[in-house]
Amino acid sequence: MRDIQSEQDDRNIEIDRVGVKDLSYPISLSDKTHGQQHTIAIVNMSVSLPHHFRGTHMSRFIEVLNRNRRELDIHRLGTILKEMKDVLEAESAHMELEFPYFIEKEAPVSKAQSLMEYKCRFVGSMTDKPHISLGVKVPVLTLCPCSKEISVHGAHNQRGVIDVLVRFKGQLWIEDIIDMVEDCASAKVYSLLKREDEKYITETAYENPTFVEDVVRNVAQRFNETDNITWYRVEVVSFESIHHHNAYAVVSSDD
Repeated sequence: MRDIQSEQDDRNIEIDRVGVKDLSYPISLSDKTHGQQHTIAIVNMSVSLPHHFRGTHMSRFIEVLNRNRRELDIHRLGTILKEMKDVLEAESAHMELEFPYFIEKEAPVSKAQSLMEYKCRFVGSMTDKPHISLGVKVPVLTLCPCSKEISVHGAHNQRGVIDVLVRFKGQLWIEDIIDMVEDCASAKVYSLLKREDEKYITETAYENPTFVEDVVRNVAQRFNETDNITWYRVEVVSFESIHHHNAYAVVSSDD
């Protein structure tokens, strides 16, 4: 049959990325505690398109994904990107997987157990060599130092998110990242709390007020002290409770 995608295009315009987007796909992940965890990822796959090709072969993205479905983890991403480049005759390839990851978490006082969801992602790109990053969004509690200073009673506090993207060498578990950054804010967030836990968290946050600037610097300092993290980007957003805006801060390390 006629291969229309491979026909010559005379407009002389290269396309940065073309591919498939928002594909739901089951994946298995290495779980530090239980060995393996099954979840559903939203997958984006794309390649550059040379100026002389009219289109790319969309079905080949799915074929590459299917061939690697039983080994679809961050350590396999470089191999998958190379295969995408080769199969689709591209100069560069890009792949993203976003997925929920669940960890059993124990409340601080009652010790009640519950599952906590963390939104994670793998991001990979390759031209000459692969660049692979692991992203995790960690919910936290922030309490305003300024509000505490000027108030006779209490201080305003709110939930926030620490959104980290890291590159690393060797092994780095999602659980390790969460452990490193979770206590960089005023207090941790849990799925299940009893009254004694709420009292503990409220008082802990009050004794540990943090601006978003404090949180982002705390996380950066932790990452700077971690030998196997080679690059990072940290963004902190505080969903303000008494302002009609949110507060945020971002810091990145040198490449």
